[in-house]
Amino acid sequence: MLCALTSCDYLEVQEKEKTTSEIVAIVNTEKLFREDLKSVLPNNISEQDSIVLVRGYINDWAIKQLLLKKAETNSSLEDVEEINSLVKDYKESLLINSYKERLIKQQLDTIIDDNEIELFYSENKENFKLNEELLKIKYLHFDNNIINKKEITTLFKSDSIEDVEALEKQQLSFKFYQFNDTIWTQLDKVLLKLPFSKENLLKKTKFVQKQDSLGLYLVAIKDVLVRNDIAPLSYIKPTIKQMILHKRKIELIRDIEKILVKDATKNNNFKVY
Repeated sequence: MLCALTSCDYLEVQEKEKTTSEIVAIVNTEKLFREDLKSVLPNNISEQDSIVLVRGYINDWAIKQLLLKKAETNSSLEDVEEINSLVKDYKESLLINSYKERLIKQQLDTIIDDNEIELFYSENKENFKLNEELLKIKYLHFDNNIINKKEITTLFKSDSIEDVEALEKQQLSFKFYQFNDTIWTQLDKVLLKLPFSKENLLKKTKFVQKQDSLGLYLVAIKDVLVRNDIAPLSYIKPTIKQMILHKRKIELIRDIEKILVKDATKNNNFKVY
């Protein structure tokens, strides 16, 4: 028995020495081990830089432990209980939300057809009023020293697909351009590119041009929508998809919660007294 006890004491001492050799810092009863520093050091770092980084980390760790000790000592029981309650609530929320997200990922139907989008749009049009101006616009900007200026201007004024394709073939000669006037574009984005006033761009026009020291600007505005107009379906479609998916998520979670309560009640795991 004496031999056995001696052996146990020896093993405990050996283990303690091994652990102590891995300790790099101690603050009160808290210990920082060499193992904790592995995640701090990036790969391919010089020895000198690693020393600086480790010393900084150890110092920050020590300050944190000292502040934590002071905070614990100088906090009232009510404060500690409130913090523990908040931590508990936060942990529970993280776990529940993580579980819900997994269920949503597994069970949510993400396929949305155009009929559903159009129905949602027609039933909620008043909720889709614009808070910005939109344009159907085509524009073009090129240097003053471009050779075939008249030809480009003529092609730009044309509505034929062939002329648009002819312009696109010369796109490397242009500073920037947009030839597709069937899509809605935010006015603010256009103003960043074109030296026109907001008032000028909010008027429908088949053609307008402006020249400055940077070159020539050609503009044609097909249609305009202002603030408080109903947003067009083509523009608001991605938003509607997100709204439909959000609605489905809420309904799915509610169904899951109902099933959980029903099953728990059936199995006597949930009782109300």
